[in-house]
Amino acid sequence: MPFLFRLGALFGFLLLCAGVAPASAAPCADFKQSGRSYTICRFDPKKDDLRLFWRAPDGEPLGSFEAAAATLKEGEKLIFAMNAGMYDAANAPVGLYVEKGVELRRANTRGGAGNFHLKPNGVFYIGAGQAGVMETGHFLGQRPAADYATQSGPMLVLNGRIHPRIHADGVSAKTRNGVGVDREGQVWFAIANEPVTFHEFASLFRDTLHCDNALFLDGSISALYAPNLGRNDFTLPMGPMVGAVARKP
Repeated sequence: MPFLFRLGALFGFLLLCAGVAPASAAPCADFKQSGRSYTICRFDPKKDDLRLFWRAPDGEPLGSFEAAAATLKEGEKLIFAMNAGMYDAANAPVGLYVEKGVELRRANTRGGAGNFHLKPNGVFYIGAGQAGVMETGHFLGQRPAADYATQSGPMLVLNGRIHPRIHADGVSAKTRNGVGVDREGQVWFAIANEPVTFHEFASLFRDTLHCDNALFLDGSISALYAPNLGRNDFTLPMGPMVGAVARKP
């Protein structure tokens, strides 16, 4: 049975059981592909309230999913969260970071070592009922409407092609998380539940989730908050996080 059919059936079943919109019902699901275990979460930016979180009102980094949830207004609840881009020793984003329409960190276009600088890198953004993943230079040139944006790297998939420096014979395997936007504008977050190579992870977004553009968010310290799966991963204090917010019944 094709994967997308099985996945759609699973999300549809959960939706039917809950009787509510996808994000407030069961946004995340576990599955295996080619013997690898993943968790994926799907959101519609036209309907679902996706946000980025970094600092508390006192200016200090939040550092955890619990702290992010504590910033919500009365009647709101966090139904999904994931670490959302690389950060420095002070838990500050190392690249572009926009929150509530305010640019708190400028784009980083410098060269360097590490995954972030494995260019092309990119930006995940949310705004005006839409979301996207765009190569950093194109994002800076076009400046799409963005209430929220986070820069990370490398791009996993760029215009339907896997990053040119991600090779099928790569052997480095780690837990990884990332985000992509499919051809219908749906946002897909994924986290590997076991070590996978960059190529395996990029292929998940391109070939299975049909995301023509997808961005690597982080590895090794990747973490997920998915209450519908009873999951609240423990990790080191985090920098930027992405989350989905719903109204309490």
